[in-house]
Amino acid sequence: MTPSNLLTPLAAGPAEAAAKHSAKVTDWTDRIGWIVGLALFVTLVYWLMRQGWQWRRTLQGGLPELPQAPDEPGEPLLAFDGRYHGSTTAGQWLDRIVAHGLGVRSKVRLTLTEQGLDVDRTGAPGYFVPTAALRGARLDKAIAGKVLTDGGLLVVTWEHAGTLLDSGFRSERAADHPAWVERINALSGERAVVFTDDKEGAR
Repeated sequence: MTPSNLLTPLAAGPAEAAAKHSAKVTDWTDRIGWIVGLALFVTLVYWLMRQGWQWRRTLQGGLPELPQAPDEPGEPLLAFDGRYHGSTTAGQWLDRIVAHGLGVRSKVRLTLTEQGLDVDRTGAPGYFVPTAALRGARLDKAIAGKVLTDGGLLVVTWEHAGTLLDSGFRSERAADHPAWVERINALSGERAVVFTDDKEGAR
């Protein structure tokens, strides 16, 4: 083998190393670009969601403050601990109500008395639905974008300042729900409102 042949691999070595180094730099640049782009996309989506929330709150600004429980609400007829999943315009399971904290999901202690329904929430404003404002209850599976199994939600319909609302709750024991539906409908009497299964309105 001639000396020139021996030198050929040595001469190619630095060039190959430089090419490999350049490739690594290019890969990292691409990755950083993707990460920055993804971060900007997530930020934009969050901003749009926040703007939508603020827009809804503005539209619902006419809804007055929620009633609060009386000093002596009476003896409990039913009670459970569970989750509050949100409120919507009655019969419209995707038309979320966000005014006065009604759009915030939270833990809840739900208590029914002869005077009404006490909604005591953790980390969010509680409220009280007087018996005269109750418009019935039903078993359902979806409200405010939350979808559960059939009968997984207790949906209570009530009236506040002339507006019919649906509020969705889930007990730690879903087997409790039918008893609540029966009792709330009995308290609502002729004021109870019945909605079609497609949730498009009352019948």
